[in-house]
Amino acid sequence: MNNLATNMVAVPDIAGPGQEVVSDDPALAISEMSERFEVTLRTLRFYEEKGLLNPVRKGARRFYGARDVSRMRIILQAKKIGLTLAEIRRVIKLVESNTKRKDQYKEIQEICKNQHEILIEQKQMLDEQVAEVVEILTVFDTLV
Repeated sequence: MNNLATNMVAVPDIAGPGQEVVSDDPALAISEMSERFEVTLRTLRFYEEKGLLNPVRKGARRFYGARDVSRMRIILQAKKIGLTLAEIRRVIKLVESNTKRKDQYKEIQEICKNQHEILIEQKQMLDEQVAEVVEILTVFDTLV
């Protein structure tokens, strides 16, 4: 049996592509990009406006290459875990830098650890708010 499959490590999308981006892939029109990632055209334009995506323009049309596809995977996973646009920009810059892969992973891990701490604090606050609402509703139940 081939040991390749057992030795592979799944890299989160936020860490960028596990292998080099193939630039020979055909560019995607904005509608194709929208469909692939299940986002609106407005979302793609927003990320372009913020400098996170850089489609090639041909007249009024936008075309997204392999680099933008890779960036979009990073953006969506980073957004899903609650990173800010500035943090997403930082991750993309890091992933696209010449920094050693292991150092990139360490820095991204640190960003994710910080986000985890923030989410734990927010969860505790939400739990307290839910408990307070339950208490209020219990009082109303006796009044109504």
